[in-house]
Amino acid sequence: MTVEADRVRSAVSAVTDPELRRPIGDLDMVREISVEGDRARVGIVLTIVGCPAAARIESDVRNAAAAVTGIASVEVEVGVMTPTERKALTEKLRAGRPARHMPFGPDSLTRVILVSSGKGGVGKSTVTANLAVALADQGLSVGLVDADVHGFSIPGLLGIPAGTQPTRIDDLMLPPVAHGVKTISIGMFLRDGESVVAWRGPMLHRTVSQFLTDVFFGDLDVLLIDMPPGTGDIAISIGQLLPHAEVLVVTTPQTAAAEVAIRSGLVARQTGQRVIGVVENMAAYTLPDGTVIDLFGSGGGAAVAEALSAPGATVPLLASIPLSPALREGGDAGTPIVSGETTDAAAVTIRDLARTLAQQGRGLSGRSLPMSIG
Repeated sequence: MTVEADRVRSAVSAVTDPELRRPIGDLDMVREISVEGDRARVGIVLTIVGCPAAARIESDVRNAAAAVTGIASVEVEVGVMTPTERKALTEKLRAGRPARHMPFGPDSLTRVILVSSGKGGVGKSTVTANLAVALADQGLSVGLVDADVHGFSIPGLLGIPAGTQPTRIDDLMLPPVAHGVKTISIGMFLRDGESVVAWRGPMLHRTVSQFLTDVFFGDLDVLLIDMPPGTGDIAISIGQLLPHAEVLVVTTPQTAAAEVAIRSGLVARQTGQRVIGVVENMAAYTLPDGTVIDLFGSGGGAAVAEALSAPGATVPLLASIPLSPALREGGDAGTPIVSGETTDAAAVTIRDLARTLAQQGRGLSGRSLPMSIG
């Protein structure tokens, strides 16, 4: 191979697969490369026929090769991995772990945080989606499981287009990535025209189990799980699957919501999970003239935190997110409010919550999360 071809191979090998988030050279996707004069011919293979990231990978490869000094034109030949090559790839991705292995057990370095609420309508999913994006913006590798099977809303909140499905490489499912967050939801598996999931206990347990075992998230710093409201089948299943997980309880300031939110924290604690804090949503907000409006009352978040505290185990009120039209509008548009430069009070509060969790956060092995706070 010529020196020019070596330089092209080095540049092309550094291109990142947008789904696997690893260089294609490390994934054995680069094939023959030749250079004649100022013209480069580059061969690559994709994981499957119809790979959703095909156009982006081809474009990135072409641009990487064209950026090499002395290269004026690039021809990219795209093929597909053989079954044997795909098997080798999935084995490499699993790093020796068996298929259908649950990678988020007590020995994992991934911090697992359940976001729960006692009742629906308190903005739990909106908080979860924005928190996930804010954590990703902190430089963390973040995964998000939408475990609210009957009331799934995470794809819409993150702007994941309807009909988007995980990419399958043999028995691995690669979750779509939105705003830097790897996301999985039952909404990605419904057939055209379906909008309702009418399942009971066993099917719910199986679905949640598959989200945790069959979906390849790769190495995560944090896995957020958007829990269904209440203390039903899924809460019990996840309590069995992830008894070491941490729990954030979301409530509104009103007493009725706070009283129910306490129950979700108590049930989590019964399974061995640790409640790490309370988030109060839809709290008082300030009008431009300085008038403070507490539409849903006040004090609910502090009351939940106090009720869930125990001797030697204080549960803090980590954030009080003010009621925000912009937060609601961002959810409707699929654009999390924290992803922009807005100074909206709700966005600022959620970003601060993400920093707090990252600073206090310790992996389940006791090692600090690999990040720096700016």
